Amino acid sequence: MAKIIDSNEFFENVENTEGVVVVDFFANWCGPCKMLAPVFEGVSNEMGDKAKFFKLDIDEGGRIAQKYGISAVPTMIIFKDGVPVENLTGFMPKENITNKVRAHL
Repeated sequence: MAKIIDSNEFFENVENTEGVVVVDFFANWCGPCKMLAPVFEGVSNEMGDKAKFFKLDIDEGGRIAQKYGISAVPTMIIFKDGVPVENLTGFMPKENITNKVRAHL
């Protein structure tokens, strides 16, 4: 299950974590973000403990979004050992997201 985190939790859960972490940068007012939410949740459930999945509201975590150059939502960033390794922008089907995450495991 993908947990919504805030800026304070970001360092501990994403930047300071070993393994693969996927963060969905979203906004509550964003239509494509609402379409992606159940897909992202499905990937999270399917991957189990192979990777960690988090969501960050860009309106609440603007400093983090700015740090990672988020200019459009939804944007997912795949982190490996705390370092961003791939950006995925816009809505994507579950299979595409799953394949991108598996490539970094």
